[in-house]
Formats: sequence, C-alpha cells, structure tokens
Amino acid sequence: MESTLIAFPFLVGLIVTALVFDFLNGLHDAANSIATIVSTRVLKPQLAVAWAAFFNFIAFLVFGLHVAETLGVGIVAADVVDAPVIFGALVGAISWNIITWVFGIPSSSSHALIGGLVGAGMAKGGISSIVASGVAKTSAAIVLSPLLGFFLALFLMLAVSWLFVRASPYAVDNIFRSMQFLSASLYSLGHGGNDAQKTMGIIAVLLYSQGMLGSEFYVPFWVVISCQAMMALGTLFGGWRIVKTMGSRITRLTPVQGFCAETGGATMLFVATWLGIPVSTTHTITGCIIGVGAAKKVSAVRWGVARGIMTAWIITIPAAGLIAALSYYAVTMFG
Repeated sequence: MESTLIAFPFLVGLIVTALVFDFLNGLHDAANSIATIVSTRVLKPQLAVAWAAFFNFIAFLVFGLHVAETLGVGIVAADVVDAPVIFGALVGAISWNIITWVFGIPSSSSHALIGGLVGAGMAKGGISSIVASGVAKTSAAIVLSPLLGFFLALFLMLAVSWLFVRASPYAVDNIFRSMQFLSASLYSLGHGGNDAQKTMGIIAVLLYSQGMLGSEFYVPFWVVISCQAMMALGTLFGGWRIVKTMGSRITRLTPVQGFCAETGGATMLFVATWLGIPVSTTHTITGCIIGVGAAKKVSAVRWGVARGIMTAWIITIPAAGLIAALSYYAVTMFG
C-alpha cells in the first residue's frame, strides 16, 4: 500500500463525515421508501418513516456485502485510495446531496458518492486509477434500473388489473391498502440493503488504506451496524420536499398503483444487491412510478417533471465528481 498514514483524529473525522453522508442519504432518499404509501394515504408520514427506518436498519440481516465490496475496491483501485481521496469523494457527494435536497430534486445519493469517488480518484491517479468494469456496471445500471423498473411495474399493474377485473373498486382499494404494508416493507428493506452498503465500502477502504484491516479487504461488523443505524436515523427525519415530487407530482397514485410500484422497485433492488451492483433507489422507484402511471394512460404521467428528474440524474456523477476533484486539490494543496 502506498497510501500515506494519517493521524488518528483525522481518521475518526473522516469516518464521522462518512456516517453524516449516510444519514443524509437516508434523509434524502426517505421519499423513495415512503412516497407511495404516504401519497395513497395508507400511512401518515410520521408512521411511514418509522416503518421504513425499521426495515432500513434490519437489511444487513438479509443481504450480503457485495455492494460494499464493489464500492470499496470496484470503482477506484484500492492502492490509489487514501484519506484525501475519501475526503474529496465525501465532500462532493454531500455537497450535491444538499443542493438537490434544497431544491427538492430526487437525484441519486448513490451516484453522487460514486461520482465523488471517481472525481477524487482521477484527481490523484488519473484515468488509469478507475476500475473500468465496476464503473461500466454502475453506469449500465443508471439506464437499466429505471427502464426495467418501468416495464416491471407496468407489467404488474396490467396483471393486477386483469386479475381483479370483476372486483369492485372499493374492494380493490381495501385489498391493496393492506398489501402496501408488505410492498413498502420490502422496498425499504431493499433500500437499506443497497444504499447503506455504499458507505460501508467507503469506510472499509479507508481503514484498509491505513493498514487497519490487514492484507485482505473486508467490512468490519461495527462498520455494518453503524451505517445501517445512520441510514435508519436519516430516514426517520424524512425528506418531505422530495416526498411531494415522488408521491404526487409525477403521477397521482392509488393503493394498487403504489403496491405495484413498490413491488417492482423492491424486486429490482433485491436482484441488484445480490449481484453487488450499486443502483440508485431514486432511479428505480421513479421508473416504477412512471410505469404504473403509464399503465393507466400516458397522459397520467407528468412527463415534464419526469424529464427534469432525468436531467438531474445525468449531471449527478459529473457534478459530484467535479466538486470532489476540487476538494481533493484543495486539501492536498493546503493540507
């Protein structure tokens, strides 16, 4: 390892900063877990965030740590990562999260972190420091996760409509109000499983760069618990600005639409997490919400809002990467 060892207080400060990012990730992405169940009035917002936070926290009991490994050593070469690179990555990701939260834009915390890591890594080691396979896999997921989510939710909506074609609207509404408890739980579980692991990977590779994990990269259990807890705490505080966009501005949702969107999103997150692919929960649920809206009628989707969200997706990685690179240069110049 060529990484420079740093003072223990600075190491602790970086870990705390990473956990702050994890908290903001939960805060920023709370809407992804609860927007549908709140907009359909199945649960009040305060109960919905508590429900989502619980399943965010217990996600580590269900999934492995494949996503953490991808973030730790699969985006930027491990021998390039050091404290200034991690600092730059976190500043880039946190800054972009705050900017998009202030303006109520449901951008991706995941891709902000990846963009930050790529930007700071390239600032130190150039393009050769990037792990092409990991970045390619993640970049493909930017397109595929909302696209597959769209078609899966659309298919579910059409299938449910066919199965309940003879049922009264009142009966369907009651059934799927109850079913949304299950679908929202599964989505929150998938959200906690995929998103919290990204911060685990950042902290673990920082410890690895300081020689604190020995010769092999792994994620210590205390890092797992800390990240899951901070994600859950952030979710408890909620992201009400983004809930409005996700839950009503894209399309008005009924309980059956909420169930199909959440089930489609949960399926995508479960598969991605088991494959070790760091996808965006924002991208995924947005694609699913658009899918269930389009199943009703194309005009039910406010495509102007959807286009604005997609624009934010495109600029997230380069914007966070630029901030991260500038932060890296600043800390190495004045540090």
